[in-house]
Amino acid sequence: MSDTTTSGPMLAADGTPLKTSLARALRRQKLRALALIAPLLLFVVITFIIPIASMLLRSVENEIVSNTMPQATEALQSWDASSDTPPDEAVFQALYFDLFRAAEAKEHTKLGTRLNYEQTGTSSLFRTSGRNLDKVGEEWQDPIEDIAPALKDGETWYAMMSGTGGEALLESRRALWNQMVPGDFGGDVGLTLSTEIIELLPLTSAAYADWAIFEALEKGRDVSSRDPWEAVYAALGLDLRAEATVAAVNAYQGPHADDLRLLTANLDQLPDLTFRDAFADLDEDWLDPEVWQTIQIYSPSYTSGYFLNAVDMEKGPEGAQARPDNQRIYNKLFVRTLWMSLVITASCIVLGYPVAWILANLPMRTANVLMILVLLPFWTSLLVRTSAWKVLLQQQGVINDILVWLGFVDDANRLILMNNATGTVIAMTHILLPFMILPLYSVMKTIPPTYLRAAKSLGATNWTAFWRVYFPQSVPGIGAGSILVFILAIGYYITPEIVGGTDGVFISNRIAYHISSSLNWGLAAALGTILLAVVLLLYWLYDRIVGIDNVKLGG
Repeated sequence: MSDTTTSGPMLAADGTPLKTSLARALRRQKLRALALIAPLLLFVVITFIIPIASMLLRSVENEIVSNTMPQATEALQSWDASSDTPPDEAVFQALYFDLFRAAEAKEHTKLGTRLNYEQTGTSSLFRTSGRNLDKVGEEWQDPIEDIAPALKDGETWYAMMSGTGGEALLESRRALWNQMVPGDFGGDVGLTLSTEIIELLPLTSAAYADWAIFEALEKGRDVSSRDPWEAVYAALGLDLRAEATVAAVNAYQGPHADDLRLLTANLDQLPDLTFRDAFADLDEDWLDPEVWQTIQIYSPSYTSGYFLNAVDMEKGPEGAQARPDNQRIYNKLFVRTLWMSLVITASCIVLGYPVAWILANLPMRTANVLMILVLLPFWTSLLVRTSAWKVLLQQQGVINDILVWLGFVDDANRLILMNNATGTVIAMTHILLPFMILPLYSVMKTIPPTYLRAAKSLGATNWTAFWRVYFPQSVPGIGAGSILVFILAIGYYITPEIVGGTDGVFISNRIAYHISSSLNWGLAAALGTILLAVVLLLYWLYDRIVGIDNVKLGG
């Protein structure tokens, strides 16, 4: 059908072309439909899409190492991780200034905790070293202040370091602070470094800029009259070790040049200390190559380490490798979780099918009363129900007492029904049974009883009529109930934690542990992502084998 006539395009009642009018009406209709589903769509995005995306990101995100120790990790890239010796002095020097800055911001303990997930003991190494870094800087501070007493005064430092043209260095150091503690270091520092002093004393200028930014923006103090960190004195001592710097200082005519020349004239009084020795004095573990291997391996901003740990592997100098046998637990937990979820689902089918059949075939009034009993567990706290099973299943509990009283079990050989897989299956079957009964009941209620009578009138036995006529029509309810029970079972952690013991816990228990106790959120996210992928894979297989279109909740 054409939208034109011999006199031109067909017009709507308002005079616009009919095609344009129809397109506008269709567009308004789509916008109204979108407005109706927008709240639900927004709810799904906020409660489902964003959390999953956040979980995926957290499972690979690893910026804390490079953001906390940017200079040390960069210097460490040239170190051969397969060697049996720790890195050179340049790495230890970069580590000192990075770690000093992190310790002042209380970020070094977070870094230690992150690396402790990969190598036990790293957390205490960073924590104790961070507390004692001041002592390393004092090795330079004391002789420098003895040689040039004016450098005891913060005003002297401010006058010596201030000038013009040093904005670029100040902003670059501010960027390092913002990487480590995002968003906390914006504003006016109250200092502009001198370009001349930056060229003359580069390490000192960087360390002084770090101190000034933290002092002004984090502590809210005036940097013009306060004494700098011990790390600034250490940086000054390092700068003065270079012969070119000594010559430049002797020719320098800027503020407090005389104080700097006092230092160059008495260099023999400054310590000949290496940072490698200083860190070894703090903790000899700093000379352990394995510590540095861990830092180097986990220095990139993104890592596959969490996923490797989640499948009982780890990152090593040569790449992915299996963990020691005594540290392999996650693959076993994944298999146990899937197997026990299947067992629980099968138990719910076996117990729930006859109950649903009875409910579907009883008179409505009687069925409603019994349905209240099915729904009764929903009105009781999950924790209360699980705790009740703990009382029932223990060796001195009700079930064992009854079995002993009936003579089925000897008092000396009471059944062990708790703190194992048996207890988990029993308790979770009871808890999830309603989720199997309700879909089955809703489907069975739609099966006409005349089908069975017709089959029997044609000569079929009760069993044949049930198996050939009734059961196939109830399979969609079994499918719906199985999906509900399996998905719920695979993510349960309260019930396995209370009654499962060491042999009945699920992978979800480890996820909960890493979220709430160990705070290893990266590993928890990786475990959760793998569990999600496994569930999606099983869902896909179910759809291919059974067909998701065959799953019904009645009707």
